[in-house]
Formats: sequence, structure tokens, C-alpha cells
Amino acid sequence: MSARSLAILEQHVTGCRRCPRLVAHREHAAAHPRPAFAGQDYWARPVPGFGDPDARIYVLGMATSAHGGNRTGRAFTGNATADWLIAAMHRAGLANQASSTHRGDGLRLDRAWMASAVRCAPPRDRTTAGERRECARYLDAELELLTGVRVIVCLGALAWNAAAAWAGLRPRPPFGHGREHPAGDGRILLGCYHPSPQNTRTGRLTAAMLDDVLGRAAEVAGGGRSRSPLVAEAREV
Repeated sequence: MSARSLAILEQHVTGCRRCPRLVAHREHAAAHPRPAFAGQDYWARPVPGFGDPDARIYVLGMATSAHGGNRTGRAFTGNATADWLIAAMHRAGLANQASSTHRGDGLRLDRAWMASAVRCAPPRDRTTAGERRECARYLDAELELLTGVRVIVCLGALAWNAAAAWAGLRPRPPFGHGREHPAGDGRILLGCYHPSPQNTRTGRLTAAMLDDVLGRAAEVAGGGRSRSPLVAEAREV
């Protein structure tokens, strides 16, 4: 896949102001940083996807976090969720290092891409149906451009639902950790509990469980559909 096509899509993502509530919240978070991040310049824009243009594994979360991706400008970067996820991806051979702290930290992904279904940080970590519909155009375009993707690892039920909507699955299959469901185009959805502190600190998700899911994703990945008008523009350049 052309890195330039993905770069054009990234420009669409980072310039988006379609959802006034999300725009206000991401900018408010930047103006009122947590004490640990006082003095830092926040990204405060939609957060684009990140990874290998030849990815075969797509890791999908629901929305970026106010003081993680919204601060650093990169998906799954700069918070406790990133600590767990990137360490596991490193163990699986999908990342060159075990940490994701800021955009200049040297992180590279191999055969993997990561993104959120909603690219802005929502208030109280809750998105609306309208916001999810607006942002779905970017998931559609990204997955069309990433033609090598064979498995979508869905971190949590909300990411699973977003991927099921992308795939047009009716009725929507139930989410479950380790659950697999065909997307109808040769790709599969693979469920995983979200590596949030709420899940990791309580033991609902362990490192071994996350490793098992990523190992299964790698196994499946060893094995086009045209939806978005954004892809046509990206491919014309």
C-alpha cells in the first residue's frame, strides 16, 4: 500500500472538525492538562492511525484518550493502556520496542496497524451514535487502503461493534474475549478485552490473555472492497 495514500488520508483525519462536542472536549483537555503533563503542548486534533502500510493485523480501539493520544498525537501512546498493548505487541514481534510514550520515541510496527474507531477524545470516554457514524468514514477508508489486513483485533465491545458495523454484519455478532467472526471479505474480527487499567488491574485481562489473542491474530494473518470516497482522492495522487 502506498504510504502517500495513507498520508493523504491522515490529512483528512487530522483536519476534521465535524463533531463540535468532541472538538470542544479535545481542546479543553489541552488547555487544562493533568499536573503530570503541565507545560506540554497537546496535539488536540483527531488522532490518525499508525503503523506498517503493509499491515496484516489491524488493532482497533474505540476512542483516543484525552491525555494519551490527544496529548501525544499518536494512537495508543502515552498512557497505561499503551503500556500494556505495546509491550504485548513487542512480545508478539509486532513492535520494535515495548513502550509507546511520544511520537518521536522511535516506535515502529511490523505487519500491524493501530487506530481508534473515533479519532477524538470524548467526554467521560463516551461517544454518541452520531459521532461514531461521522468517524466511520475514516475506518472505512483506512481499511480499504490497508489491503493486506486479514484480522481486526477489537479491543472491547465498542470497538467490536464499530468493526461489525464496518463489515455490515446483521445481526451484530456478540462480543467476547477471543471470539472470532468472519467479516465476509476474507478478513475476520477477533475480540479482546480492552487493556484499560480497569481490566488489567482487576485481572479481567492478564498479559497471558492478551498474548494469546495477538498470537492468534498472527496465526490468522499468515493465512477489496470499495466503500469510501476518501480513498479515490488518496489514490489519484
